[in-house]
Amino acid sequence: MIPQSNSSPAAPRLAALKVAAGAVCISFAAVFVKLAHVGPTAAGFYRMLFGGASLLVVLLVRRERLRLSGAALGLAAACGVLFALDLAFWHQSIHYVGPGLATILANFQVFFMAIVGVAFLRERLSWRLLVGIVAAFAGMYLVVGVTWAELAATYKWGILLGLITAVCYTAYLLTLRRVRRLPAVSRPTPVATIVVVSFVSAGCLAAVVALRGEGFGIPEGGTAVTLVAYGLVGQVLGWVLISWGVQGLEASRLGLLLLLQPSLAFVWDMLFFGRPTTALDIVGVALALAAIYLGATARRSSSNVSR
Repeated sequence: MIPQSNSSPAAPRLAALKVAAGAVCISFAAVFVKLAHVGPTAAGFYRMLFGGASLLVVLLVRRERLRLSGAALGLAAACGVLFALDLAFWHQSIHYVGPGLATILANFQVFFMAIVGVAFLRERLSWRLLVGIVAAFAGMYLVVGVTWAELAATYKWGILLGLITAVCYTAYLLTLRRVRRLPAVSRPTPVATIVVVSFVSAGCLAAVVALRGEGFGIPEGGTAVTLVAYGLVGQVLGWVLISWGVQGLEASRLGLLLLLQPSLAFVWDMLFFGRPTTALDIVGVALALAAIYLGATARRSSSNVSR
């Protein structure tokens, strides 16, 4: 799936372009959710349905096997459930606090991954990581903490849901890492894994849509185009581009390029949805993004899982 050869001097530049393009694609994900005139959970369902179907086509074109061993299938299904929770909480957060802040909060998974690593996986707590954690929450305090008492109840819920999203994504990544560490004979390809994850997530989200009474109806053609774009751009194109480029870059450069996703999501929120932003907000967001970079590039004893 991921090219291994980087012998050409241009290879690192090409890898960087692929990761940057993938991050830009994913940065529009929250925008699509906000623009789609369907419920937040329904938007997640259509993302996983359209994205999973597209990846299945990729799998068939590449003639890769979809058959998974019992262990791989169980872990991939667990990933699907966790990712469904991630999308459900994140999409609701987007509707409450906007695409920019919701995406930055979701990227706090970097710190929750670190906490799990230090607490349970015997990883060392580096100074970069410690500074990153402190800076992240200092940045968020500047954005929302200073005016906390003045915020609406739904906005406060949106912040909490954004942090819960990060916890769910952490659990998803840890489970996905177990899939990648299966013996080679039973380890599925990345595309096969994400196909299973996509359809399991779609099934879980469909059940939630039915229980919540959101409905599956797509009211007009514009929303249909938005949902298809959400599945193709956010679930397929962005993921494929990052997967192609991720192994051709060192951790520091990769972490910096992946910051394009939350950074641009905040920019799109200001440009497309008129998010009111003060100088204090800009400082807080910059501090939080710098902290995410420190957390993403901190050296730890076990291998990191890239988003």
